Amino acid sequence: MAKKNPSDSIDILSHFLVPKAEILSADEKKRVLKKFRIDETQFPKIFVTDPLATAIKANVGDIIVIYREDLPAKYLSYRYVI
Repeated sequence: MAKKNPSDSIDILSHFLVPKAEILSADEKKRVLKKFRIDETQFPKIFVTDPLATAIKANVGDIIVIYREDLPAKYLSYRYVI
């Protein structure tokens, strides 16, 4: 019998400690890169095998936006999928 991957049965996106995340569309990606005047590879990296990237079905080359929230503020962080 094949081993079952534990992450297949757990929805990590519904956990209260996991921030909301989305994959940027091509237009949004261009806009963000232009705004920051950088190349996509200059963003912090995230592996395609990371549980968050796997859960939102990210592919290599995608940029993920993560919506974080602290007590005083809300902010966005970006990750380049490798």
